[in-house]
Amino acid sequence: MSWLRSARRTMGETVDVELADGVIAQVVPASAAGAITAAGVGPGDVDLSGHVLMASFVEPHAHLDKALTASLVPNLTGDLLGAVAAMDTLRPMTTRADIIARAEAALRIHLAFGTTHIRTHVNVLTGVGLEGLEALIEVRERWRGVVDLQLAALVNDTSGPLLRAALRLGADVAGGCPHMEDDPDRAVAACLDAAGEAGVPIDLHTDETLDPAALSLVTMADLVSRTGFPHPVTASHCVSLSMQPVDRQEEIAEQVAAAGIAVVALPQTNLFLQGRGHPVATPRGLTAVAPLLRAGATVAAGGDNLRDPFHLVGRGDALEVAALMVIAGHLDPARALYTVTEAPRAALGLPAVDLSPGAPADLVAIPGADALDALGAAGVARTVWRDGRIVAHTVVHSELAVPPTVLGGPGPARSLASVSSGPKA
Repeated sequence: MSWLRSARRTMGETVDVELADGVIAQVVPASAAGAITAAGVGPGDVDLSGHVLMASFVEPHAHLDKALTASLVPNLTGDLLGAVAAMDTLRPMTTRADIIARAEAALRIHLAFGTTHIRTHVNVLTGVGLEGLEALIEVRERWRGVVDLQLAALVNDTSGPLLRAALRLGADVAGGCPHMEDDPDRAVAACLDAAGEAGVPIDLHTDETLDPAALSLVTMADLVSRTGFPHPVTASHCVSLSMQPVDRQEEIAEQVAAAGIAVVALPQTNLFLQGRGHPVATPRGLTAVAPLLRAGATVAAGGDNLRDPFHLVGRGDALEVAALMVIAGHLDPARALYTVTEAPRAALGLPAVDLSPGAPADLVAIPGADALDALGAAGVARTVWRDGRIVAHTVVHSELAVPPTVLGGPGPARSLASVSSGPKA
């Protein structure tokens, strides 16, 4: 049992939070300083004064098998096909050990920033086979209980045998890119069939193009509704939805919501890859977030690629994604934070986390007066809890020049002031 003292909720209220047996035991108004002293501070207690406490982040769409490869191979055209070609060039030189090492390095980055659950798509390609999936299964088992992974088998031929082989091997989710196959509608149906046989969710890269004619999202919604597909369904990207007329956007959004399909927006990668053929009034390449939300669909947001040919930069920080949902998606900050916390939990079938008794103690504390302050600054100083135990702790120490007037007169600064940020145990 331990207490998180004087933590701020996202709306600014200050509370004390008791953790016990991996869950939140109670949440009470913050004690006065004297009361805390009188009660005593236990060995596991943490002073979160000046910190916002919220649910840990969930990454609903990553590519850990590609992570941290941007410096190894260039994307010569800067677009989606250029990124695919770059990875094709790198693949013969990539070993299982390389995939594991880079995936684990990416996991450490995500964890330090507060992410405790990740769905990662893993290439399972004709002519390549299951090696990447085997590597990520090893990583999944090693990190279980710290950062939990869901592995989506990303196949390039959903009607072929590889998807079923990947699901038999241990992939958690059926995946693919229907819009890049010869018959997108047939590809969606084939993936649903394989997922239904295996009894697993489906998560498809859907309409990752600005071509308004590409609308396999409609096929997915129709098939899911007509067949009563019983497992969770996620459509990632859905870029072409943003290119439809407003009334068509609304119509499709309502179909998606009625089918219970969760949509994952991926602002970083889509802003980087999309729109290069539109030098005037360049589209943002982000799905139609507002119509989907108005229709009642679950809209999560993810980082997608981390410093690879599909997205050359990125911090692996969910707050960077949330900030882009404010900037590019025009969401208010509270809703943007929801897209990286509760919405992806719903999409991935994870239990909800909020500051209430009985909720899993999967939490992150970030310096800030409230959620907007924490989101705006997005500093690296954070503490992360998984099942009530600290799994990451970052403290930042800065030394800043003191203004001359503080030192007693004009002239150059003659001293440095130390500033540290991070909770105190």
